Amino acid sequence: MIYEGKAITVKPVENGIAELIFDLQGETVNKFNELTLNELSEATQALANDSSVKGLIVTSSKGVFIVGADITEFLLNFEKPEEELLASNLQVNAIFNAFEDLEFPTVAAINGIALGGGFEMCLASDYRIMSSVAKVGLPEVKLGIFPGFGGTVRLPRVIGSDNAIEWIAAGKENRADAALKAGAVDAVVAPEKLRNAAIELVNRCISGELDYKAKRQPKLEKLQLNTIESMMAFETAKGFIAGQAGPHYPAPLEAVKTIQKASGMGRDQALEVEAKGFVKLAKTEVASCLIGLFMNDQALKKTAKEYEKQAAKTDRAAVLGAGIMGGGIAYQSALKGTPILMKDIAQPGIDLGLSEASKLLVKQLGRKRIKPEKFADVLNSIVPTMNYGDFNTVDVVVEAVVENVNVKKAVLAECEKHIGEDKFLTSNTSTISITELATALDRPENFCGMHFFNPVHMMPLVEVIRGEKTSEETIATVVNYAKKMGKTPVVVNDCPGFMVNRVLFPYFAGFAGLMRDGADFQRVDKVMERFGWPMGPAYLLDVVGIDTGKHGEAVMAEGFPDRMAPDFKSVVDVMYENKRFGQKTNAGFYKYETDKRGKPKKVVDEAAYELIKPVCGEPREFSDEEIIARMMLPLCLETVRCLEDNIVETPADADMSLIMGIGFPPFRGGALKYIDSMGVAAFCELADKYADLGGLYKATDGLREMAKNGKTFFGN
Repeated sequence: MIYEGKAITVKPVENGIAELIFDLQGETVNKFNELTLNELSEATQALANDSSVKGLIVTSSKGVFIVGADITEFLLNFEKPEEELLASNLQVNAIFNAFEDLEFPTVAAINGIALGGGFEMCLASDYRIMSSVAKVGLPEVKLGIFPGFGGTVRLPRVIGSDNAIEWIAAGKENRADAALKAGAVDAVVAPEKLRNAAIELVNRCISGELDYKAKRQPKLEKLQLNTIESMMAFETAKGFIAGQAGPHYPAPLEAVKTIQKASGMGRDQALEVEAKGFVKLAKTEVASCLIGLFMNDQALKKTAKEYEKQAAKTDRAAVLGAGIMGGGIAYQSALKGTPILMKDIAQPGIDLGLSEASKLLVKQLGRKRIKPEKFADVLNSIVPTMNYGDFNTVDVVVEAVVENVNVKKAVLAECEKHIGEDKFLTSNTSTISITELATALDRPENFCGMHFFNPVHMMPLVEVIRGEKTSEETIATVVNYAKKMGKTPVVVNDCPGFMVNRVLFPYFAGFAGLMRDGADFQRVDKVMERFGWPMGPAYLLDVVGIDTGKHGEAVMAEGFPDRMAPDFKSVVDVMYENKRFGQKTNAGFYKYETDKRGKPKKVVDEAAYELIKPVCGEPREFSDEEIIARMMLPLCLETVRCLEDNIVETPADADMSLIMGIGFPPFRGGALKYIDSMGVAAFCELADKYADLGGLYKATDGLREMAKNGKTFFGN
């Protein structure tokens, strides 16, 4: 044994070849934490001191190669002063440099995922051989940063600046064929041949057949670009990437600037440029928010895994009510491997549901995301029916009929008689109380809510709603089924609107109040879109449907009359009275025309302004700050109340629900992270400034207590 640690071992293999094995003890994956980095340094020194070693292969004993850096340590490091963080980063680069400078050939055998620091480790090797099932990439921009272990320096020198810019700025994972085509790896082999192929490659270097020093040399030098090539590569890329990333995500553009700045430098000097740029981004609020989101997502996955242990089987499902929503649910279930019955009371509903599923499959086929045989398998896994004949074979049923409490109760009660006593019923309702719906059932403990968001195939969130009598096994089973469908489930307790809609309607109320006081809805839309929302509130209401909005508003007003019952006639009321329901009627706040691709295109409609004039105050100019405050305060405060009322269990659950359910700007981290970023005390002061607007703008006692004690939602 040449070296033995808790994350890395190095042992001789044959013919002077050694093997460095990543196998982090106590973890299911390999990652670069402080322990692993220290051991890599020690192992590299041991190899350098062993004169018998003529070549090295780098392998992993786990199903992955290295998933990247330990994100929890990342966050702690980012709190250090800039000088300390810079020194720490350069110290890591010194470790990678020492490995790269070993006096013999090195080959990374990439058996599974190698991302971020994991792939940067591979780039420090002379050669890379990849399993056909592995993936590589540098996804750091998704965390608001860019590669910091030499990725912006080595990758452009390995695959060229154009390819490297695309890989780094997109931050995507790359399959073996794409990596080979780009030149990021030197060979792709079947998984079982990987280790032997690596050994063979090292032997070819030892024999002199391959010149590993010549292969290594470009990584140590400046990028081989003349002035015109450099200008074309970087200036064109900067314009394109700035347009794609937008103003709120600085990391992709900063990565390109860093590559450009270091392009005329050798490795060591270029790494210093990278380190300074990395530290600059690490200190931004965007990085804090995006890394926080990653942590929140990991927490949700961990919770879902815990529920999986308690879940009953869900080998076959059913959906009640076909149509667009039912067809979308059926498609998603079948696509992810759970066959499903799709029941409706009339053939037109069945036809619509099957049409929706077929349309989605055709799109997948057209984009080459599925093969023709998969198309047939998925469609055959959706069995249409107009009776309950086969319902005794299903494990879980999703009711997706019209949003009417009496209709839902009748359908659920009828269905319950046709499924096994130990099987599970769910309701895809967006507003109706699960506890109330359960009163129609003989086995309320086997019933919960399963709120999908439209369109089902695109929206990642599913709210799993616990009623007063819902059992933990039911929650666990439905969470697991949602996970099997490729969704991210968040468990919430029952209340009007549950989590997402309960928070969304105060946001709409903020919009209605602005309009009452003389704001222009187009300006409000533009300000909130610049703030980071995918669409402004008027446009969002048109997309959701004004009629749907009115129904939700009534539910919220009944549930929370002290702050959500409107005390004035609003612009939404006017749209509803005039049957301008938004996109579904081609007219709402905007008009909708069909574009060349057959999609609705928003057009300004002066008629809308005339209609709402009687309920709007004298037009006046609002500052961006005032519009943002009046829109965001109600949403954020209602999120706080959901946490205080135990509707959601954790701040992470709340923020992830808003990001995945209604498109809350990810770079702001969620409503509670937004409060943290502003400062809880400053947020309370802002709320006090607008408290005369009503209960939706009043900070809770709990929030004031947090401000007094210097507490935050994330951190202390």
